[in-house]
Amino acid sequence: MNQIGRVLVIYPDLYLTTIGVFEGNHLLYQQKIAHDEEVLHRFAQLIDQVAYRKQAIFEQLDLDGMNTSRFISVCGRGGLLRPISGGTYQVNEAMLYDLKTNAYGEHISNLGAVLAYEIAENLNIQAYIVDPPVVDEMQKIAKYTGIPEIERASIFHSLNHRHAGRIAAKQMGLVYSSLKLISIHIARGITIASHQQGKIIDVTNGVDGEGPFTIDRSGSVPLKGFLTYLSEQYRDDEDFLWSHIQQAGGVKAYLHTEDPSIIRSRLMKEDQYTKEVIEAQAYQIAKEIGAMSTVLNGEVDGIIFTGKINENDFVIDTIIPRINWIADVLVFPGKNDLEAMNEGVLEALKHPQEVKIYVAEEAN
Repeated sequence: MNQIGRVLVIYPDLYLTTIGVFEGNHLLYQQKIAHDEEVLHRFAQLIDQVAYRKQAIFEQLDLDGMNTSRFISVCGRGGLLRPISGGTYQVNEAMLYDLKTNAYGEHISNLGAVLAYEIAENLNIQAYIVDPPVVDEMQKIAKYTGIPEIERASIFHSLNHRHAGRIAAKQMGLVYSSLKLISIHIARGITIASHQQGKIIDVTNGVDGEGPFTIDRSGSVPLKGFLTYLSEQYRDDEDFLWSHIQQAGGVKAYLHTEDPSIIRSRLMKEDQYTKEVIEAQAYQIAKEIGAMSTVLNGEVDGIIFTGKINENDFVIDTIIPRINWIADVLVFPGKNDLEAMNEGVLEALKHPQEVKIYVAEEAN
């Protein structure tokens, strides 16, 4: 009897590394490896954590009795690379160089491909990434900002947006590449995207500050007010300002908490200020969904919510009455990143000719 090969998927987060082992489409094993925050803070850069996390992964697999000789490939979370089209990419030297040097920014996701490559190299198998956050299929018109020197960039939860689109298509009994959809990923960051015939042609860039405010990010703010705030409060420390609006803005800034259970408790006690803040967040999300419907000329086959839905149900419940006139609403809780990465690898193994090769951007 032939044994089915297994795929190891790796999803690094700030203080966790989640790993999963798939046999075909079946999730055979999943483990969240918690890392000591004090140890992680000793590393000067995020990329310096690779050896530490790699050792933790092998130790966990060994502890849980997972036979690494059964692995046929490894897939890591995609990181900040140059803008590329969606799909499954083989990890190569050009990709590793851009990630290790933080050529397009430092982010915890940069560790994914590096970890996958080093583990795959130990096992003499291939490493991949699938739909990294820099997938750029935006139509040209969507990149205009009003300042010729600045273009809108495509940075978002592309892995989960695309996967949710495919799940929706399957539930609707249709083909993803035939649909026009709007997807909303809600977690610590919130991104909203328009899908048209298998391409994500516009998206809010949650990393750079676009879109609604989130649990701890400010989202889009009036430009003049922002510049005044910058000059008055943070004239000599722009980096601190950026971290402030990305980690201490949004709901957290208004309610002084980011704990969903506390927020839910306040709502149940009918705290009016909490209710107003959550309604304001829902209002902004709904407004962005409406804007994305115009991208599709009002021809929307479905609106999809995905991400940490269960933690944010009080927000979703407030959004839906504002947008359900546009199209049917589908809700798929969970990030589903592990499943999406595994599916990308399975497609690559089935159709190796469709695997994409990352090419570094040529110097001007």
